[in-house]
Amino acid sequence: MLLSLIAGLCFWCVGCYACGVKQNPEQLKERTAQTTAALKSDAKAVASGIREGWSRDKPLDINHATKEQLSSLPGITEVEAGRIIANRPYETPQELVAKRVIPARDFERIKDRIAAKH
Repeated sequence: MLLSLIAGLCFWCVGCYACGVKQNPEQLKERTAQTTAALKSDAKAVASGIREGWSRDKPLDINHATKEQLSSLPGITEVEAGRIIANRPYETPQELVAKRVIPARDFERIKDRIAAKH
């Protein structure tokens, strides 16, 4: 008897809550989309900050970096990262422009973040 009374009370509470909270499905979708976009933007900002902080402390060696590491540099696509690898070795980072591996505007974005080590 006590168990059925407790179960009934629980069902009543859940039913009241479900009936009392009415949300428009379109509003819920919109809020979910806005929250997801904000979280995605925040995650990108955090990742960018981590990459930037890492590259300030330790320049990326263009003679030994992986394609993924090179393409994480600002403005460097996977295709350009592949060209950087294909034209190795480099004596200086400026050879990326001299050998026409990447455009000068892309080099300007990354010049402080790269090195050519042997």
